[in-house]
Amino acid sequence: MREQPSERIALDAMKAWKISAHLVAIILLLLTIGAFVAVYFLDFVPYWAASIFAGLSILIWIVSAFIIPKIRWRRWRYQVYDQEIYIQNGILIVTRTLVPMIRVQHVDTQQGPILKRYGLATLQISTAATKHEIPALLEEEAAALRDQISELARVEQDDV
Repeated sequence: MREQPSERIALDAMKAWKISAHLVAIILLLLTIGAFVAVYFLDFVPYWAASIFAGLSILIWIVSAFIIPKIRWRRWRYQVYDQEIYIQNGILIVTRTLVPMIRVQHVDTQQGPILKRYGLATLQISTAATKHEIPALLEEEAAALRDQISELARVEQDDV
């Protein structure tokens, strides 16, 4: 079996993922408040159902904001070779993906408002059939990696 890739994504990825989880938790909180309002105004909505929904919302918030980002960051690794890109990710099930340079069609960087706040960007690698992502790289690193992969893919296609 192959060695693990050595490159890691930025440490600030955990902060960005936590903020995203908190935003989802706010939506769940609003839905929970709506459930308790429904219990108060509607006779057919049981109190226990709203309580279970509240408990599940709190559990989802704790797991998605405080546990998953650390595990997710620890598992995310990548390595760029001359002939392929090796990506490893996953929380419970670890996925190891090899993307041959000859199959790479184009490479993009994406940056939403949360990633922009921390100076991060996501690298998207597109092949004919799939898209692969390396999330939360430093902006400069993502741009350099995009250019490197683009150059390596172009060289491979010229050789064919």
